[in-house]
Order: sequence, then structure tokens, then C-alpha cells
Amino acid sequence: MSVDVDGTVRDVAKNIQADLERLTSEMTSMFVDVIPEFRHDDAVRRLMVASTSSNLVAILDMLALSISLDDITVPPAAAEYARRFAQHDLSLEALLRAYRLGEHMVVQWAVNVLRRLELSTDEALATTSRIALLVNSYIDQVIEGVIDIYENERRRWDARSDATRAAQVRAVLDTEGLDLASAEKMLSTSLRGWHLAAIIWTGRGAAGHVSARLRAGTAMLAAATGKAPLTISADEQTCWAWISSAGKPALDVHRLEGELREHPGLRIAVGDPSPGLGGFRQTFRDAQRARNVAATGAGPDRALVLHSQVALAGLLVDHLTDVRAWAGRVLGDLMRDDEATVRLRETVQVFLDARGSFTDAAARMHVHKNTVHYRVRKAEEILGHPLTEHRLDIEVALLACAQLGLRHTERA
Repeated sequence: MSVDVDGTVRDVAKNIQADLERLTSEMTSMFVDVIPEFRHDDAVRRLMVASTSSNLVAILDMLALSISLDDITVPPAAAEYARRFAQHDLSLEALLRAYRLGEHMVVQWAVNVLRRLELSTDEALATTSRIALLVNSYIDQVIEGVIDIYENERRRWDARSDATRAAQVRAVLDTEGLDLASAEKMLSTSLRGWHLAAIIWTGRGAAGHVSARLRAGTAMLAAATGKAPLTISADEQTCWAWISSAGKPALDVHRLEGELREHPGLRIAVGDPSPGLGGFRQTFRDAQRARNVAATGAGPDRALVLHSQVALAGLLVDHLTDVRAWAGRVLGDLMRDDEATVRLRETVQVFLDARGSFTDAAARMHVHKNTVHYRVRKAEEILGHPLTEHRLDIEVALLACAQLGLRHTERA
């Protein structure tokens, strides 16, 4: 028996079109009842109804007029609704779920119409199968476009939001005389507690997508402090972050260092905790100085740099030429870059930190006491005087050499 499937498909489409206004209302009400993200204000709800209606009209026209799938695009109202969904930070999954629920409902409408047409079983089954295939193909094709529209708008909206937030944070950092209440209003957050700033950036040899690495760094900072940070994108390779809390923030340094080892090329500089609006600014300046030391210092590949460990070097880094010349006068040939001299400097640093105890210094360095004694005497020969003379200058100069990468070969 010959079955006119195409003609029956057109009849079904025309029957649904005749009741389209009521059916559109039925579908949009179902979306609101089933999907929480579809419970909008009046303006967005009207757009949601328009989006649903435009897709239904396109589907029924395709069925009734035999329009090719190659000519199907996302209807303008549906495209705008996808953009609005992204702007409101609503999930793409919820939007796609609505398309699938709508697909199922259209097929059910078609089945109901077929029952009324009193067709043979073969014709009803063949028509149902054709309609289900066509509707599914329409939904698949439109969904691809909706995903692109949503993700592009999400990226654009995020970039605009980041730029606005970045401008507000910079204003709080730089505006003199800004009172606490105004600063809190600008950032939409309390600044009355404690703050810990960090600068997260990508270094040499980093692999993978930059933004993904920066997000990973932010997640590590959150895990190491137990707090979600306020973040802004400073540039394409740098993120600024603040951890804020009522009490003094605690940083799990060991955990952060361990996780950073799993992300080569990702680096973090951390300021000292500080309270209030002034502290919000101060801890960030600390983080900036720590980063400057990291960029200039002897260990530029160190992944985590704490201001508390490089505070003095951070004050000196902006005067590098003068500091290098001064350290050269203090240390002389003890600034040479050969391996033996580097070992002498390291030994003298530990010895002075151990308050002149050969035994303590040897234990810290895991060497024999006589080795420390020999190296200290050798360093004094190079200096031309005992370490007890100009001891503070020697300690500062050694620290500058270690943290700022100063060497005899660079001396002015």
C-alpha cells in the first residue's frame, strides 16, 4: 500500500499551526514550571516567548513547506534570547534542555493530530517517524548555532564585566582621599576586615591556554586560603586577586607550592596580610614588589614568591643600579659569579643568620663544622676584614646578591 508521508506531514503541520498561539503558551508555561532559569522578569519573559514562537514557526514552516535543512538558521528572537541568557549568567545546559523538551512536545502534538486524522497504522507510524526525524534535525542544527551565540556573548560580556571591575579596583587603589564607604560601594564588597593580595601570571615555558592557566592559579589560591578571591584581569597574562576575611587570612604555603609544581610556567607573588582599606592597597603593593623581585632576582623561575621572604629586596629593587654598585663596594670579589664564590656567600649568609655559630650553621647546611670554619675564613680573606666589621652592610649586600641576582660581572 502506497503511503503519502509528505502530504500527511504537511497536514499535521497545518493542524498545529491553526492552534499555534495556545500551544506556544503551553510550551512556555512548561519551560517556566520545569526549568528554574526560565523564571524571568517581564521583559526577558517576553523575549523567551518570542524565541519559542519563532522556533515553532520555523519548524512548522519546514514541515508544511518542505524547507531544506540547509536553509535553517537560528531565528533572530532565539539568537537574542541566547545572548540574554549569557548576559544573565544563566547556564547553557538549561537553555539546551529547553530545546530538547520543546522537541519532545512538538512530536507529541504531532502524534495527537495523527490520532484525529484516523490514518492507517503504517501511515501514522511512517509520518510520526518522518516528523520526529525532521524536528530532531532542526533542533540539532539550531542548537549548534545557539551554542556559538551563547559562548561568544559570554566571552564578550565577561570581558566587559572584567574591564568595568578592573577600572573600579584601580580607582580604589589609586584615588587619594577615597573614604571606606565609597570604596566598598565601588567594589560591592566589605573592606573592613583583613586582605591578602596576590599577583598571578604566566612565565616562560608555559603550556596551554593562558586564561585557563590563570583560572587554575586562582583556584589554587582559593584552595590554599579557604576563601574565594576577588579577581580582575590586569592584562592577557596577569591576574590580580584579593583574599578578604574578618580575621587574618592564613595561606597554606606548602599546598600552594605543591600545586604550582604541577603547572609549569604559572607563578604567584603574594603580599603580606593587612587590614582595612589601607591594607587592601598595602598588601597589593607588597605583591607587586614581590613580583618585581621575582622578575629581577637570582631565581626567576621560582613559582611562589612571598613578600615576607623578600621584603627588603623589594624595597631595593627599584634602585638596582645603585644597589649593585654599593654591594660591590661592600663585598668586593665576594660578588664573583663562579661556583666556589657563590658557595662562600651562601655559607656566610647562613653563618650570620646562625649568630656566628659554626655548629648551628653546619647543621643547617648539612656539612662538617670545619667546612663552615674554612669557608668563613676564606670569605674574610676576600673581604679583607672580619665579618664582625660592617656586619649589617655585609648581610644586606649578601641578601641583595641572593634575591636580586647581583654579581661581580654586572658591577658598574
